[in-house]
Amino acid sequence: MNETRAANTMRVTFSARSENEAFARITVAAFITHLDPTLDELNDLKTVVSEAVTNAIIHGYDNDPSRFVTIEASIEDETLHLIVSDEGNGIEDLELARSPLYTSKPELERSGMGFTIMENFMDRFEVTSEPGRGTRIEMSKRIESKKALFN
Repeated sequence: MNETRAANTMRVTFSARSENEAFARITVAAFITHLDPTLDELNDLKTVVSEAVTNAIIHGYDNDPSRFVTIEASIEDETLHLIVSDEGNGIEDLELARSPLYTSKPELERSGMGFTIMENFMDRFEVTSEPGRGTRIEMSKRIESKKALFN
């Protein structure tokens, strides 16, 4: 019998406050626990979520806590699909923003490596943005279960 299962999904929206970055990391990590990710996969994913959420808070909303960041996640088979979005400032020059070491806020001593880290830690990475309308980061990663490593 070939059974088709619907994707497991979640959506969470939270205030654009820096203290909610940890909440976002833990929420996504908890969502994928049934896939039994390796510690490296879990750490990579937490880093990616931190980068995406921090970008939304700092660059998208200029630290305006009255605004909101949304994370949508789904799991199909062993693949996590993740979307982090805001309705903030948007990005004028997406190509420049994706350049390693570029930051639009050097006064905050940001490294400018957020997009580079996200792209390198995930299997698929796409960012779309429109000035004045926000940014949407779509990513996916196949989770190699620890169980599979020992079989």
